[in-house]
Amino acid sequence: MTLLHWSYVAMLAFCLAGTLPLVPAFRLDVLRQPRRLLLTVLLAGTPFLLWDLYATHAGHWRFDAEQTLPPRVAGIPLEEVAFFVVIPVVSVLTFEAVKVVRRRVADR
Repeated sequence: MTLLHWSYVAMLAFCLAGTLPLVPAFRLDVLRQPRRLLLTVLLAGTPFLLWDLYATHAGHWRFDAEQTLPPRVAGIPLEEVAFFVVIPVVSVLTFEAVKVVRRRVADR
């Protein structure tokens, strides 16, 4: 396995590293509401994961084995499945941080 295999994982880690500090910086409650966050991830990620499964199995696209890790879930790289968890989470964190900043600006 080469470093190239870890590129997708590195991108996901970079996204998390850039947004997780927003939680303490803006005192976000997002992670204290796990059921809400899970529901958001499921509603946002499931349709796209199903689309990925369909498109991959239909041969519309594929995942380069040289740029992904070997573990697969129904033919989908594990990091692609993680994408549909990580990206909704970082999106919610970013959205909530922007709301805090906008509220602070409006209170001035």
